[in-house]
Amino acid sequence: MRTLLSAAALAVALLPSAARADAIADSIRAALEAYEAGDLQYALEELVTAQQLINARKTEALAAFLPEAPAGWTREINTDYAQSLALFGGGSGAEARYAGRGETFTISVVADSPLLASFAPVFANPAMMAAMGSVTRVGRHRVLDQGGQLVAVIGNRVLIQASGAEVAVMLPLIQAMDLDGLASFAP
Repeated sequence: MRTLLSAAALAVALLPSAARADAIADSIRAALEAYEAGDLQYALEELVTAQQLINARKTEALAAFLPEAPAGWTREINTDYAQSLALFGGGSGAEARYAGRGETFTISVVADSPLLASFAPVFANPAMMAAMGSVTRVGRHRVLDQGGQLVAVIGNRVLIQASGAEVAVMLPLIQAMDLDGLASFAP
């Protein structure tokens, strides 16, 4: 079943955005028609399909916020990352793995996940953040260094995490991100 879902998610991700937008509307219309005809099972299946298509679109939009690799480094987008969020209550997300100079690290961006409920109170209180680690400002946004892992909550609904390398390597990529754009993220 997981292989079938992964294949379906990959097929959806490979569709051009316009085709997916039409596929989303088509699934919603099909669900409504099935509901009105009394076929609740088919209506539910179409709603799940529409939800998967919408999440794929949000994932694609979030991936666009992941910074390009620095000179001499490579970037690889993890296309399976968003699927793992279902295990933690849902949301949309994207992750990139950066490799270069014998080091690797990841940056992940997660939006609208129940996981944020545990981070939001900390990021709303500067004193709590300072007690948890070193805080760096990136524009008007605070980035918490928790012993080499960088964490930021943007707009109370987007979580950014970077880990795996020295802060001096990862922080410039966080600084290169459009954090203001993430604060108003609405694909």
